[in-house]
Amino acid sequence: MPGWRDRAPAAGTAGVEFREPRGGGLCWIRPHAGKNDSESVFPPLYDRGVEEDDPTCWTVIRGAAAGDRRDRAEFARRYMPVIRAYLGARWRGTPLLAETDDATQEVFLDCFREGGALTRVRPGPARAFRAFLHGVVRNVALRTEQARRRSGRPLDSGFDPPAEDPSLSDVFDRAFARSLIRQAAARQADLARDAGPEALRRVDLLRLRFEEALPIREIARLWDADPAVVHHEYAKARREFRRALAAVVREHHLGDDAEVEAECGRLLAHFS
Repeated sequence: MPGWRDRAPAAGTAGVEFREPRGGGLCWIRPHAGKNDSESVFPPLYDRGVEEDDPTCWTVIRGAAAGDRRDRAEFARRYMPVIRAYLGARWRGTPLLAETDDATQEVFLDCFREGGALTRVRPGPARAFRAFLHGVVRNVALRTEQARRRSGRPLDSGFDPPAEDPSLSDVFDRAFARSLIRQAAARQADLARDAGPEALRRVDLLRLRFEEALPIREIARLWDADPAVVHHEYAKARREFRRALAAVVREHHLGDDAEVEAECGRLLAHFS
């Protein structure tokens, strides 16, 4: 059996497709068929997850607002799972659930059109952008629901979510937190690829611990490694991830180190 230093990392899959619509227009964005980006946090370890010139949050937002195709695709890749999680929770068990794809597309149209939503957002705390995006998605959901009522198409009799539903806000906040944590995991994996096999194994260790919920003793058994060594590497992996998360938060959050650290704590509290 392989020991700690011989353990090969595992790979995963996640993706988004960005195409120009037939006849021109703004965008057509959808998940890759057969891939679920909302579940996995840790990226494929043998494909580069972060380019050398990986753009910051606000660089992506400004570029997407200006019409840059690459930045629009990156914006969609980062935030599509957040949008779909909110709409899926809001419309679960209703006929509107079938309209999730169209409503997600409408969110991006609202964001990307000339003079659209992204032109109105300004750099600030991560919570400010989260609230901004939440407002855009909620407004699209309300418009979709109103259009269905006007058309006379049936809705479940008990379906009447308020404009401000705390439980739906919690769903959105948790999905947004997962998006940032996913970005941090991609950053950690990218740095690990440059650092070498042991750093990659630590990324895989976090995946096994958090996505597969394996205890350290079981991971040590699978890897035929000393549990004390795996515990030591696990602590190091967590520190590396926390640094990667802080770097991602700094790209979203214009604040000092104490504010960034507090925001990291709020994000991780969603999964404690």
